[in-house]
This record gives sequence, C-alpha cells and structure tokens, in this order.
Amino acid sequence: MQDTEKELIQIEGTADTILFCNEQNGYIVLDLDTGSDYVTVVGELGTIEEGEELRLMGRYINHPKYGAQFRAEACERTMPSSETAILKYLSSGAIKGVGPTLAKRLVEEFGEKTLEIIESSPEEMVRVKGMSPRKAEEIAQEYKRIFGIRTLMIFLAGCGVSHSIAVSAWKRWGQFAVEMIKADPYILCGPGIELDFSAAEQMADKFGIPKESPGRIRAGIIYILVHNAFNGHTCLPLDRLKEKSVILLGVGEDIIDESISEAQDNDDINVYNKNGRDFVFLADYFRAEQYISTRLSVMNDCFKDTGTNYDKLIDIEEKTKIITYASKQRQAISQALSKGFLILTGGPGTGKTTTLKAIISLYEQRGMKVMISAPTGRAAKRISDLTGYPAKTIHRLLEVMFDNSGQLKFKHNEQNPVPCDVMIIDEMSMVDTLLFESLLRALKLSCRLIMVGDSDQLPSVGAGNILKDMIDSGKLTVVALNEIFRQAQKSCIVTNAHRIVNGEEPDLSRKDSDFFFMQRLNAEEAAVTVADLCVQRLPDAYGYSSFDDIQVLCPSRKGILGTVELNKALQRRLNPPNKESAEIKGLLYTFRDGDKVMQTKNNYDILWKKDGESGTGIFNGDIGTIVKVKRSEGTMVIDFEGRIAEYAFEMTDQLELAYAITVHKSQGSEFNAVILPLLGGFEKLQYRNLLYTAVTRAKKMLIIVGSKSIVTKMVNNDRRMLRYTCLRHMIEQELG
Repeated sequence: MQDTEKELIQIEGTADTILFCNEQNGYIVLDLDTGSDYVTVVGELGTIEEGEELRLMGRYINHPKYGAQFRAEACERTMPSSETAILKYLSSGAIKGVGPTLAKRLVEEFGEKTLEIIESSPEEMVRVKGMSPRKAEEIAQEYKRIFGIRTLMIFLAGCGVSHSIAVSAWKRWGQFAVEMIKADPYILCGPGIELDFSAAEQMADKFGIPKESPGRIRAGIIYILVHNAFNGHTCLPLDRLKEKSVILLGVGEDIIDESISEAQDNDDINVYNKNGRDFVFLADYFRAEQYISTRLSVMNDCFKDTGTNYDKLIDIEEKTKIITYASKQRQAISQALSKGFLILTGGPGTGKTTTLKAIISLYEQRGMKVMISAPTGRAAKRISDLTGYPAKTIHRLLEVMFDNSGQLKFKHNEQNPVPCDVMIIDEMSMVDTLLFESLLRALKLSCRLIMVGDSDQLPSVGAGNILKDMIDSGKLTVVALNEIFRQAQKSCIVTNAHRIVNGEEPDLSRKDSDFFFMQRLNAEEAAVTVADLCVQRLPDAYGYSSFDDIQVLCPSRKGILGTVELNKALQRRLNPPNKESAEIKGLLYTFRDGDKVMQTKNNYDILWKKDGESGTGIFNGDIGTIVKVKRSEGTMVIDFEGRIAEYAFEMTDQLELAYAITVHKSQGSEFNAVILPLLGGFEKLQYRNLLYTAVTRAKKMLIIVGSKSIVTKMVNNDRRMLRYTCLRHMIEQELG
C-alpha cells in the first residue's frame, strides 16, 4: 500500500480570486497567485477572502470539465502582510463596513501596519477621512471576530475537528473558545456541539488532561446516556450506568458517584425511582416523560365519558357509507366520540382505517376541525391515500423553526397551538418520546386525541416505547381490533402476519398467492437470488420497478445478507458507474446520479423546495433519489418524493444507499413488493415482532429468501426489544 502522505505536495501563494464558495460545507474554488503562476485550488477549506496568504497541502488533479486543479487537503493561512495583499483583502468586503474606497485610504495611511492598527489601535483610524470613533471600533470588533473564528478553525483542524464544530464552538464561547477547549476539550461533547467522545479523548490526551478530570468523567457519563438513547433507551438503571462508566473511563466507582451527584445538582441529569430501582435520565428525556404522563392524565380527566349513546349516529353512517361495522369497530367509534381520547390498535386487515374514516366523518359532522399526522412522509402519504383526508408529518405540522440563538424549536407550542379540535396520529408505534412531547405541547387542552398503531410492531427508531407503555399502563382508553375481515383473509400476507404475531408458523408452502418462500441455505446463493429478484425477475414477471416498487428489507446491517453488502451488490447491477454519471465517495458508499438513498438522522437545517413551496428538514428514514452530483460545487441534489434538497458533500455521512434497508428503518412505510433475506448471522435480531414488522411492510407481495428454521426460530422467540423507560410507571402514578 502506498503512503499517501508522501504524495502530498505543498504550494504557497495569495488568494487572488474567489471563484466559488459554499458556506454550508466550506467547499471553495479559488485562483492562487503563487508569484510565478496562477493555480486553481479546490477543497473544503472554509471561508477564505481574497488577499489571504495560504500554504496548501494536496495533489494536482485533472478535472474532466475544468482541467488541471490543485485539490487541497490541508490549509495554513495567515493575514496578508504586503500592502498589495492587504488592499486586496480589505477591498474584497471581508470586513463589514470596509469597502474599496475606505480600504485604499487605510492602506495609504498605514501601509503594511494596517491590519495591526485595526486590531490593536483602532482609535488611530480616525485620522482617515470619513472614519468616526464609533465606526473605527465597529471595524475593530468585526476584525477580531473574523480573526478569532479563523484561529479557532485552524486550532481545531490541527486536532482533526471539522469546521462545523468550530463554528458551533465560536457561537457558544466566542474569543474565549480556544483557551476553554485547551483547558477542557470535553466541553465540545455537550448539547448543541456534540463532538464524539472518542475525538475529545484524543484531544485530551494531546493536551495532557488527567483521566480523573471532572470534565472527562461528566462527559463520559453523558456519552453513555446519549449512546443508549440512540439505541432506544430514555434512561438507564443507575447500577448499569455506573458499571458501564467504570469500564469506559477506567476510574473508581466513587469518582463516578461524585460526578453523577454533581451532574444531578446542575440539572444535566435526573434520577427517578421506579419500583425501588434508580434510573438515570438525560434532562430532556426526563422532562419529556414527565410531561407526557402529566398531560395524558389531564386529558383523561378533561374527556370523561359522557355516557351518550352514539348507536343511531353510527347506524346512519353505516347506511350512508353502505358498510357494516363490527362490534369492536362500533365500540372504537363510540369511545372516540364520547371520550375524545382513544388508542386504536390492531394488525393488518382488522379494519383500523375503516374505523378511522368513520371517526373523522362523525367529528366533521359535529363541526370539528380534524388534522391527521404521521411520523414519516411515507406514512403520512399512505394514511392520506387510504382515508382520502390530507395528512402531514408531525414535523411539518409543528413547523420547524430556529430561535435567535440558532437553536431548533417548533413554531407550534403551548403559546401557539395547532389550530384543530381533533388530532389523529397514525403509525403511533413509530413516535418517539421527544417528538410526542412536542406534539402534546402543541395541542389545545380542549383538543381531542386519537392514536392509531400496531403495538406488535417494532418500537420507534428514536428513544422510547410510547405506544406500548401507554397500553401496558392499563390506565388509558384502548380498543384493540382483532377480527380479520373477509376481504383481507384472501391475502396470505395478512393471514400469515396474524399467525406470526400469535406464535404460529406462517404457511410457507403456497405458490399461488402473495406470500412466497424460497429456500437458500448458502449466504452467497441467497444474496444472488435477492439481487436477481430485485433487478430482473420481479420486474419481468410483474412489471414492478426495482427503484419504486421493490424494497429489500434486512434484519441486520452486517454480513453478506446485511444492508451494507446488499446495497453495494444491488448498486453494481441497478446503477453501475458510467461516464455520464458523476459520483462522490462517502465513508461507506460511493454515491452517484440516480442512486436510491435514505437519510439516517433527523436534520432540521436542510432546505427543500416542492412545487413552489419551500421548507426545512429531512428526517431519519426519508428515502430519495440522487438527481445530480455537482462535483465542481461540492454538492448533490436529492429528490425526496418531490421535495428537492441540496446536500453538501460532507453531509454524505447522513446518507446510506437504500436499495436494501433494515426492518427498523422501514417502519411506517409500505412497499408493493418486499424481499426479506433470512439466514444466519443475526441471532440477536431473530425475534417475533421484527419478523412481523417486516411482513406487514408488504402491500402486494412478500418473498422470504433463506432458511425455514430461521423463520421458525423468530416466530417462537417472543422476546421483545428491551427498552429502558419509566413512562408506564409515571402514567400509573399520575392516573392512580
């Protein structure tokens, strides 16, 4: 293997002309005056102004469209020192308040000392025509701000930390940032910046920070809680947290105890006792679970059953819609109208949508404004198509915005509630703790709430187990639909889903329905079969689109039959490299024009446009198609089902190829055809409700490729995914 460091070339010069700059990711194209020649430089170098003196490390490349360029991997910069360079720098508008005319006067007056005067002796600038003392001070402060953030960027770049972290740190601590980070690099792990703990560890080692440092211990404890929140836990038992902290940090339990106590005093964490065992929360999750339990209690009190008999109204609805509701459906409709609070649950084919349509219709007949929401765009579109009523994602309903300090918030909250009388939430199993808290805060106290979901599906991707906790509390109004209607009984997908959830093996013998099993006991053969089905066999036989209709679902990311390897295999066949398609290499995948991709984390900052409308936010699980990779601009355009967003190249770590996705990521979605590989290698994920969730994602066809014994093992394993939460206990305490 070649030593890439030896291949790097160093060049020096002055930034002559800035040709392009993307402020989001720091990608820049500039002409560098080396003294003997002009070189076009490209790279993620941050904001550079004309006149700056640069020392660059990188390689010469030959761009197919723009010719020879220098691709800079690293950059050392200094403020310009010659009169010519200083004049160019100031004339470029780098410092707010200084234009070409004033720049010329300053350089004529102070020469090579101009920048030194601006920084250290701004009062001398009043000698220049048109300069007041106030303006001189404003220019000096702006210069210090610019110089300070660049110093911070250079300092953190030397520690391998990105420009985006530097900008966040500068917003938080300003000119004191460098010294504060040197004293305690773990402050970068906190909320709003969230540097990875391992990166802070490397910095701490470089700065000689002792391992018993209070900042390190606190950051390590918070890191463990954050990491477990990503795995679905809103809290951790205190004993487990201490055990994990001792292992991670390599210090004694007494030091951990002291740090936990201090973090509790500072309201960074909260400790809650559930049935004699202490659980530790990050402050946001504790506040959320407490608020949810309290608000549910208030709603339960507000909407006491009126005892009104709604049978006649339901009879009229039956005649109008030419339908007959089952007894459980009538019960659900009546409860929704009389209590104004209902959890409606049930598997596929049990009539949840039919029941919901009746509830909406009867509420509207009473003059109430009904809104429908769902956790994802796909789920919102699906419930809208099924009911005929418009639906929005919860994020779009709440309207994402930012406050004056740049922090995320929702437009709708207690002070500005959503304008509706009835809120319906579909796919409730997918709603996580923090999102549910935000939604409840945005509802009027008089607003009725109907929650629809399947409690046998996997819990939300985000932390919490809201639907299950509410149902298991036994304190809230729940109607569970369990009768499979005649039309749904014709589908083996529906009947087998119910067999699975009841602990019975699905019928894998049918060859004439919508549920098929293809035995493959070798992983390589199974992978080939999955690819053949997706690329050729299903499109040829049924006219399905490999991109739009067919979805490969995997229990795991790992192994030959995991999402990573299957995505690469499917990409090679569905969207191979070619001269016409531009591409960009990410950490895990190469992305190119036409690729099917998925967003893997909530990003509230991304701007999108759709049919003249604009908005912000692309969220975990959203699937799109890369329209165009713009290498010269360092961006790519992605179409998320009509929402057109532009991604900087450094944001590729938020994307994955989506020809194959995990079952967890498929929640709330429905696909015409699902291919499900089930073979060895994912023992921890071989349980019933994962199989059930996968099967219920298929609308018209499901094909399992793999081993019957794995299917049997999953059906027999009713181990639910363990999630530490205290919501059920809090609800039980609130409602007595």
